[in-house]
Amino acid sequence: MGLLNRLDDPIQGDGIILGTVEDILNWGRSKSDWYLQFGLACCAIEFMALNASHFDMMRFGAIPRTSPRQADFIIVSGTVTLKMADRIKTLYEQMSEPRYVMSMGSCSNSGGPYWEHGYHVLKGVDRIIPVDVYVPGCPPRPEAFFEGLVKLQKMISTQAIFRKREKMSPEDLAALELRQKKVREYQERVKQENADYNDVNRKIYTGYSLDYLKKEESK
Repeated sequence: MGLLNRLDDPIQGDGIILGTVEDILNWGRSKSDWYLQFGLACCAIEFMALNASHFDMMRFGAIPRTSPRQADFIIVSGTVTLKMADRIKTLYEQMSEPRYVMSMGSCSNSGGPYWEHGYHVLKGVDRIIPVDVYVPGCPPRPEAFFEGLVKLQKMISTQAIFRKREKMSPEDLAALELRQKKVREYQERVKQENADYNDVNRKIYTGYSLDYLKKEESK
């Protein structure tokens, strides 16, 4: 609707839209983002309501894909068990850049009610992959999820392509720096995991990322 409204602008009317290449690229990327849904528990059931006719998630331009190679972002909804954690990481690595992550619900955000006694539950999916948007709730309402989706689209629309950073607010710049820090930490961890995996003398990596993290933290 924003694009159609601009066509009615008397200054930029007559079917002509003025803008930079960067604005058009970011507008297209933020309004046609495809997602991979990774549903694990009750949040995934709540996610069904998002795609039903009442809430109609596709009106935001978000279209589901069955392959991570075609997805712009992944939605992790529900309780992430330790056995599932490595599968999520594998799917994330199969996505092409730029890629984003939405964590839906308390379990995915921090382990939820399984934080203290859930020996088999990952205490937050951000221990495995960098998360861009956290949606709180147990399970979150569709309105809360849409708030997170709008934030993700806003982040994509202000992402630096050429000289976009000059127009960004200090808060957006801080959020961008935090995201880049998470990505760098993730890349460093993967690099170290691969090195340890190939080093038969160290034997601290069994093939599972969680085993690696536990042994690193216990040092």
